[in-house]
Amino acid sequence: MTTTMENPALLSWFRGQQTPEGWFDLLALIVDGMVRNVGEMESQPFLRQMGDALAEQFPLPPSETVGELEANMNAQLARFGWGCVEVTPGDTYLTLRHQALPVSRREHQQSRWCHAFCAILEGLYAHWIQGQGGKAHVTVSRERLFSTSDVQFRYHIPQ
Repeated sequence: MTTTMENPALLSWFRGQQTPEGWFDLLALIVDGMVRNVGEMESQPFLRQMGDALAEQFPLPPSETVGELEANMNAQLARFGWGCVEVTPGDTYLTLRHQALPVSRREHQQSRWCHAFCAILEGLYAHWIQGQGGKAHVTVSRERLFSTSDVQFRYHIPQ
């Protein structure tokens, strides 16, 4: 995987905004240690649960349209400094394309961090959508990695 930001100055700016030294380094070490100790697949449910818990602490206001949902999600993501999302409705699903994900400053940790952060976002987005009337048994899942900072998720709407 590569980052979508090939411009070193732009990448440096995003990293300075999204991954402050100290706090982000500690979080990255915790996630890295957890994944090394229990495995990547085994850590996914816990990370989704952490995203769910974060969404519980930072709920979205009611949204009447997909546009409002997207705006409300982006307001919270901006508060966190976590990039932005574009929500596109399909017949039986929503596509959520999250861009400008925080990227690890350490090249060898970027892929692991991306996978871990995607699990957190799956829990976050699922909780937010459920809070808007979505079904509890329907999940958000990562559908495509464009890069370590550009990921697409899908929420399948039950029939």
